[in-house]
Amino acid sequence: MIKIPKLIRWIFATGIIFLLLMFLLRIALFEVFSKQGNSFSGVFSSFVLGARFDIQFISIVLVLLLLIGCFPVLNPFRTAAGQRTALFVTGLTAFLLAFFYAVDFAHYSYLSQRLSASVLNYLADTGISANMVWQTYPVLRILLLLVVGTWLLQKAVKWVFGRIDRARETTLPRGRRALYFVPAFGLLGLGIFGRIGQYPLRWSDAFTLGSDYKAGLAMNPFESFFSSLKFRHGGYSEAKIKKLLPVLAPYYGFRTGDTLSNDFERDFPAPRAGALTTKPNVVVVICESFSAYKSSMWGNPLNTTPFFMGLCDQGLFFDHCFTPSYGTARGVWAVITGIPDVEVNTTTSSRNPAAVDQRTIINSFEGYEKYYFLGGSTSWANIRGLLTNNIKGLHLFEQQDYDAPKIDVWGISDKNLFLEANKRLKEQDRPFFAIIQTADNHRPYTIPKEDQQDFHPATAPKDSLRKYGFESDGEMNAFRYTDFCYRTFIEAASKEKYFRNTVFLFVGDHGIAGDAGAMFPRAWTDQRLTMEHVPLLIYAPALIAPRKITAPCSQLDVLPTLAGLCGIPYQNTTLGRDVLDTARYGGKDFSFVYDPDGYYIGLVKDGYFYRRQYKTGKDEIVSVLNNDAVPAGNAQGDAEQHMKQLTEGIYETAKYMLLKNKK
Repeated sequence: MIKIPKLIRWIFATGIIFLLLMFLLRIALFEVFSKQGNSFSGVFSSFVLGARFDIQFISIVLVLLLLIGCFPVLNPFRTAAGQRTALFVTGLTAFLLAFFYAVDFAHYSYLSQRLSASVLNYLADTGISANMVWQTYPVLRILLLLVVGTWLLQKAVKWVFGRIDRARETTLPRGRRALYFVPAFGLLGLGIFGRIGQYPLRWSDAFTLGSDYKAGLAMNPFESFFSSLKFRHGGYSEAKIKKLLPVLAPYYGFRTGDTLSNDFERDFPAPRAGALTTKPNVVVVICESFSAYKSSMWGNPLNTTPFFMGLCDQGLFFDHCFTPSYGTARGVWAVITGIPDVEVNTTTSSRNPAAVDQRTIINSFEGYEKYYFLGGSTSWANIRGLLTNNIKGLHLFEQQDYDAPKIDVWGISDKNLFLEANKRLKEQDRPFFAIIQTADNHRPYTIPKEDQQDFHPATAPKDSLRKYGFESDGEMNAFRYTDFCYRTFIEAASKEKYFRNTVFLFVGDHGIAGDAGAMFPRAWTDQRLTMEHVPLLIYAPALIAPRKITAPCSQLDVLPTLAGLCGIPYQNTTLGRDVLDTARYGGKDFSFVYDPDGYYIGLVKDGYFYRRQYKTGKDEIVSVLNNDAVPAGNAQGDAEQHMKQLTEGIYETAKYMLLKNKK
């Protein structure tokens, strides 16, 4: 006859049910989102560590059940109230499991990352986010799955409860019952702690597995979400900035005085050598999700952007441009302000009232009409506040200002956005500075019916799609449709009188994490540089000779480079540089990278990518030119130490500038 108390038997049986389900869901994640070449044996360590994370979560629930059951009035095998309470806890746990994993799978499908607290950003734009989710995902089926999944899991828990409840149990003296409850608490406590040792199991243990993919596979959505939620508050340190300012000064021309108030101001009052003398118009196109490895310029066999590749052959093409961070709002911020958006992962600087007042070099284009064209609404991410509060005399055009129809949550199509912008720009008799922000290369990947005669969707085998960076034909065709839109715009603009005296600059708002395969060294995939690597093109065939530039540069450099190229006097107070000003910056090329979801800061410089996990302090350096190991030695150690100081200096300075770069 079994003498273990029924409560303990049921609690551990329930834990096994939850653990088995979480194991199966991890297998499902591996099967659905496995990278090219990954085998189960290659990720076995992720499953072992993942089981420990799952046990950690389940043990918390089981301790709660055990504590409740220790009170006789709430023991589920003694009172009806106890049974209702215990089953409510398991039912809530079942729902949370179903809900978190459903959101986690959608999040991973979108970003190739486990669920993190950055999803809370979307709550700031609930209407737009809800529409995007509705148009992208089978919401009703997901809701049905949540209901059915919760019901089945709770059904299994109740079935086990009934079996144990019907079994006979010998009543034990209180002292002997303690012999079972004390070890049960101890065992669950060990499960929560996660290991035998001084320090508990932490999310950062996942990042010892050798790649971000293995780390993500090891974690569960509770671990990834609540770990990121806890790391929500940041701030700058003037002491750190002053200490590291001498490292930054040679790269930016900063002063190194006793106070920081004027140290970052650099004046460029006269046109530099090679500047244009025609006072050209400027059109900046911020390209949605223009991920480099998915495009034609780097030899992707799916050849998604042949027209844009032709433009690159005719312009100044920067093939090592990086966005400081991932995300459209962060990308727009970087272009407009010249400061990397290093706000913590649950928000962006555009949503921070304390950061909305910013200087921008756009205002240095005096005598220019200023335009911003977006197919949807600038209420998204409070971008309207950034634009209208800081760009003098801005003409802002949104969805309601166009004749074209809305096609999805993001507003009018990119093709119509370009044509509407061209319609207004061709009427100008004064120089203009215009920004056009696209959106169609984004879920739900809508191809307008009106374009389906001229734009012909393509198909590719599933293994080829995944090998070359795409989940589906829909995603690939959305990428191809952007190229169709660029062609439509340039062909329309080239017929207008403003075209010959206009500098067009195209830059991606961010890249997309994914497997860059044989197109790039492994570091681009394993260290997630694909998230930030984007094309940067300056196209003005009547004004600028074509050239390919391989030195690293950044979104931060867009406005200083345009001002320098156009011969505009300006003052720079941020972290962008005129990358065509080789007299000042030649040989000092680099790009700063910030990954808020992985807690990384890093730097691409001299053929290497250095990054530091800023919660744990773990450093790593890899080659971005080949798959060779980084050579050891004093020289390399000195270079890595310098990159570390430069990276930390930029990070700390950016945090300061976000709040101090006021007009």
